Amino acid sequence: MDRFTKKQKKELKRIGIAFVLFVAMMIAEHTGVFPEEGAGRWLMLALYLVPYFIVGQDVVRKCFIGIKNRQLFDESFLMTVATVGAFGCGEFGEAVAVMLFYQIGEFFQGYAVGKSRGAITDLMSIAPDFANRESEDGSVETIDPDDIEVGDILVIKPGEKIPTDGTVTEGSGLVNTSALTGESVPRPVSEGSQVISGCINGESLLKIRAEKEYDDCTVSQILELVEEASSKKSVTENFITRFAHYYTPAVVIAAVILAFVPPLLSGHFAAEFGDWVLRACTFLVISCPCALVISVPLAFFGGIGAASRNGVLVKGSNYLELMANIDTLVSDKTGTLTEGKFKVAMVEAAEGYDTNEVLRYAAAAETGSTHPIAAAICEACEDPIAQSKIKDLLVTPGKGVTASAGRERITVGNRSFFETEGIEIPEAAADIAGTDCFVGKNGKYIGTIVVADAPKAGAKEAISEIKKAGVKNVVMLTGDSEDVASSVAASLGITDWRSGLLPQDKVKAVEEILERLRAQAGNGDRKRGRVAFAGDGINDAPVLSVSDVGIAMGSLGSDAAIEAADVVIMDDDLKRIPKVIAVARKTLGISKQNIVFALFVKFLCLALGAAGIANMWVAVFADVGVAVICILNSMRMLSR
Repeated sequence: MDRFTKKQKKELKRIGIAFVLFVAMMIAEHTGVFPEEGAGRWLMLALYLVPYFIVGQDVVRKCFIGIKNRQLFDESFLMTVATVGAFGCGEFGEAVAVMLFYQIGEFFQGYAVGKSRGAITDLMSIAPDFANRESEDGSVETIDPDDIEVGDILVIKPGEKIPTDGTVTEGSGLVNTSALTGESVPRPVSEGSQVISGCINGESLLKIRAEKEYDDCTVSQILELVEEASSKKSVTENFITRFAHYYTPAVVIAAVILAFVPPLLSGHFAAEFGDWVLRACTFLVISCPCALVISVPLAFFGGIGAASRNGVLVKGSNYLELMANIDTLVSDKTGTLTEGKFKVAMVEAAEGYDTNEVLRYAAAAETGSTHPIAAAICEACEDPIAQSKIKDLLVTPGKGVTASAGRERITVGNRSFFETEGIEIPEAAADIAGTDCFVGKNGKYIGTIVVADAPKAGAKEAISEIKKAGVKNVVMLTGDSEDVASSVAASLGITDWRSGLLPQDKVKAVEEILERLRAQAGNGDRKRGRVAFAGDGINDAPVLSVSDVGIAMGSLGSDAAIEAADVVIMDDDLKRIPKVIAVARKTLGISKQNIVFALFVKFLCLALGAAGIANMWVAVFADVGVAVICILNSMRMLSR
């Protein structure tokens, strides 16, 4: 019983009492305890009303509230009208049975929804309850996470949650990130390491400097997105909502016609009216759309939960459905397919200069840049020029940078940037393997720095798994040279790539792919395959927005990634993509199974009910039975 909530236990008790009374009444009725005529019939009605109101009081109350608010045609209205009609026709046992089994179905549905929400609730539990802040005198006070300010020194004891994003200032150990990433192996951290909120500290004490307030930290943004996810319905869910909006009034009108028109046409209205009213009530019970209205959203909710358990945050059912129909995956190279950790592989100096000078001047120009290539150059320089001497820094995104160091004018960038600056590059310096950074001083070429970035471990296997998952095309976009792009693509098994692209060029490339797919589908946007873009979510925000599904990779803790992407991979594991595609396709498959099965049984039983072949017990199966079967089918998502 502990698996039930307090409200569910109360509902279960109510159903149990009503069921016992109902069975007792059925036995009494069929053993002749009550006379079939006169006062005995009225006594039997009164006794049957006891289990009816015990189990169905809330349904009847919702029906009258709906009538008062002019919001008819919901399930409560259908159930109340159908059961009252059954009582009026003398079918007391059937009336109670319909309400009883309807409530059993509702209880089962509530339990299933609660269980599916558990996967999301587990993710919601990453929110910290408190924070330990160290004062200047060394004392520690416990505060609410909302009171954390940037720069605060926080003490994280073993087993406690990290309350906000920050940098380790003291201590080292292991941090459990499984609640966010699904990765069971703890991540080692030490002084200077970046840590994110929601992770759990291991067995050693850590002190961190808060880099963000709680409202801006990773865990806070993720929780906000999880809360909003259920409001973004898939196309399938929207179809069910629209269907129920028109379907329910239609069957009510059909039931009214069924009750009055046939006996009027027969000329024996008084004699046949009761029989046709019973058929109309059966028709109403059968028509309840709860199997569709509940099971389809339940499948998608379970799918979002299954994705979160696999370290993937899907921002809504609509994006999960799009993931199921991905035809083409377009990916950024740096930080997505490769490590994103550039290192200087080689330095080539022009005549009259040595490699240390080339590195020194390049580092001087790149010192103010946050680009990974710039960071690699600065890291490789052992004797940097004093930052106070560097002036007039000018960055041209995607091309290069210029700066002044004393009397020297330094230029660092790619070939096209040097051509724009009018600096000639010797042929011997061209097309060296890796990313070429040419260095110039006072308008003359002085050397080349080659920066290399290796493919991620397991990236090739991930690309293979993505293709096996049914993605027909994998395209790589990069701003690097053709030689670098072709080398990385070949090592990963990618046959389609575009090189030398600026951010706006990547947007154009994705738009061209979308246009090609539209043309292949006969200009039908709804019928074409979907395009997903995977990137780091920072420099690729425009492309993430223009694609059908934007996937942020390896960007946990990045505000831009969480904001721009539709799907967030909570670590940099590419193998999460085929997993979430599999989850999405299973979710969509289950939803379609529920729709086809429910509609087939519904329309078959509706026809049988209108013909007088199906009785109230068949109606109970068509309503509650079908709903339970569909819900059980949807609950398969919980095992992913």
